[in-house]
Amino acid sequence: MKYIALLRGINVGGKNRVPMNQLKQCLEKAGFQNVVTYINSGNVIFDYQAQDPPVLIEKCKEILEEEFKFPIDLALIDGESMREAIEHAPDWWGEDPNAKHNALFVIHPATAIDIVAKVGSTKPEYEQVFAYGPVIFWSAQLKTFSRTRWTKIVGTKAYKSVTIRNANTTRKVLEIALSH
Repeated sequence: MKYIALLRGINVGGKNRVPMNQLKQCLEKAGFQNVVTYINSGNVIFDYQAQDPPVLIEKCKEILEEEFKFPIDLALIDGESMREAIEHAPDWWGEDPNAKHNALFVIHPATAIDIVAKVGSTKPEYEQVFAYGPVIFWSAQLKTFSRTRWTKIVGTKAYKSVTIRNANTTRKVLEIALSH
């Protein structure tokens, strides 16, 4: 089965360094097939025998901590669920060049419903938010980005339960998953 692992908090400001070639090699050594990484932010696509996602998440976390010597949280989504989520993304997501468009991938055991509830109501004059499955789509105008409700989640418990990718990265990761 095709999976996408989105690692959280690596290679940011020189901290939690995870070289992508080393990441690929350690997963291959652990039996993962067709491992592909995309850019330096910890996007990994691989094939692995179908497994209960929470079990596979724990396996990935154990492998990564053993290899890199620090804990790494991650969101895991199978390729078909990722395709379905992107197909259900709202029309406004990823389109306006004057806005920032992010996908927030929820880290198990949290759910998108949990995260949306913790963050609270959006400020519709500044941002738009829509959740589908384990993905929260969020867009905000660049000129008023700092006024959004969702920028305030940094450092909160909700923030620690997601890993964020921009729309371009999200779409590219899906494209790679579908082509391998």
